[in-house]
Amino acid sequence: MATRWGICSTGFIGHDFTVALKTLPSGEHQVVAMAARSLKDAQEFAKKHSISRAYGSYEELAKDPDVDVVYVGVIHPYHHGTYLLFTNAKKNVHLESNSETPSVVLLQAVWTRFFPASAEIRRLLAQKELGDLKLVVIEFGVPLMHLVRSLKKELGAGTIIDIGLYCLQFISMVYNGEKPESIKATAVWLINEIQFKEPDHMSLTCNINLYYTPVDSVRSKLWFWGVPETVWSPTSLDVNGKVTQYPLPEPGLPLSYMNGTGMCYEAEEVRQGLLKGLKESSVMSHSDSMLLAELKDEICRQVGVVYSQDSK
Repeated sequence: MATRWGICSTGFIGHDFTVALKTLPSGEHQVVAMAARSLKDAQEFAKKHSISRAYGSYEELAKDPDVDVVYVGVIHPYHHGTYLLFTNAKKNVHLESNSETPSVVLLQAVWTRFFPASAEIRRLLAQKELGDLKLVVIEFGVPLMHLVRSLKKELGAGTIIDIGLYCLQFISMVYNGEKPESIKATAVWLINEIQFKEPDHMSLTCNINLYYTPVDSVRSKLWFWGVPETVWSPTSLDVNGKVTQYPLPEPGLPLSYMNGTGMCYEAEEVRQGLLKGLKESSVMSHSDSMLLAELKDEICRQVGVVYSQDSK
């Protein structure tokens, strides 16, 4: 039986997630309903994606008995309240990545963690095929200044809360959830530079004003004693000079963001979790989400960024 999805979002990320779902077998994943804050927007989205049911409120989607799991792709400040709406209605929730929410049912959508290239990095590290990890350097830049939410603090603007979490999750993943010994964060407007010590060293730089690596928009380098650097990106992995490509499924509609169909891997993780009766993923667990929230909070504290939601 197919996993029946409800989509709570008509934004760019909701569009891409729906396109990604359509790359999976229809006998395993079906989008049966969607909701927006206005019925007109919901109907337009539903027509575009051939979704049979459209609701003009999130509450109506929460009451739909035919929905197994809801993808919540609303903007950052509304994650927590929307998440609670659906979980209080006993719905499984797949929450778009953001560490403002204290807990989720089943899975938090830190999408690049589920890519095949990420799975291979975890395998290499777990089996010690490259030795002991000594240094991680991450650069992530993608132009987002054309988006209103990237400029308004009340909408959750900020490099760490927007794209920096993808860098933080990669660091957390390769160090197997170990908490850094220390953090030193600096920021210049929309650029964050962060250095960690854990017990070796790592650093990340993220920027929402320009691309750093136009091909993939994010690149991570890992150094081990006695071997060449290992370079990870969402669609390729360079280990000892041998490059392996991990092409993503072709989209049925134009995407809003680069590599958007890669969200199909997290969707399949949701399905497998539901079939097994799990409440969280071993790839992205509740403790992983809590560590990301803790790291984000400390970085924001150091650079003096405070959101109104922080006091709630």
